Amino acid sequence: MSEYLIQFLWDEDAAVWVATSDDIPGLVLESGSFDALVERVRIVAPELLEMNESMPQSFSICMRSERHERVYLNG
Repeated sequence: MSEYLIQFLWDEDAAVWVATSDDIPGLVLESGSFDALVERVRIVAPELLEMNESMPQSFSICMRSERHERVYLNG
């Protein structure tokens, strides 16, 4: 079974989650909601794999998220 890695990063300036993948060419999505973005990835990933003619019989998606925030001290 093939496994594809999807990276989810929080863009603090734009206030959106961004999903990209080196394993799935063309996968670049964004949303203000993490859950909505996960659902979009579930729909778009198979479509892109099929368009790239690399659709396996079955596959898994490994989703990794990362969020960094600035912290300001009072004073």
